Amino acid sequence: AFTITDATGKVVDLAELTAKGPVLVRLTCGCSGCDKELAYFQKINEAYKAQGLTSLLVFREPDEKVAKYAAEKKLDMLYAVDSKGEAWKVFETKTMPTNFLIEKGGKIISIAAGCEPNGLIANIVSEKAAKVVGVAAVDVQGKKAEVKTEKK
Repeated sequence: AFTITDATGKVVDLAELTAKGPVLVRLTCGCSGCDKELAYFQKINEAYKAQGLTSLLVFREPDEKVAKYAAEKKLDMLYAVDSKGEAWKVFETKTMPTNFLIEKGGKIISIAAGCEPNGLIANIVSEKAAKVVGVAAVDVQGKKAEVKTEKK
């Protein structure tokens, strides 16, 4: 069983979360690539939390750095710090970031590893999350693509 203490000091039990509904676990850090991707994952959280999706970010950096980062980014989802990398061992990955979509009941149904600052991986995760919660997918790249078009 995977448990981790979140930013508020509460123990988060993955089995308890997945008993309630699907969970998106993102093993990440605050590097420039992950930072650019974060906005897309915040959109995923916003799009599907009303349908029961819980998002959990697990950061590799020390608490103090993550607390400041979370405040700057206005994180509105569960997040925790794992500076020793125990979560990476539990999920059997060395890749950062890695996203695990876990359906209600605890079965991992999708793993998306690597960083795509343009939102490509996040969009794939969004499509799979939408399917799990039974709604139409949100194109998390949409706004970003419009911004790029306007700059040309």
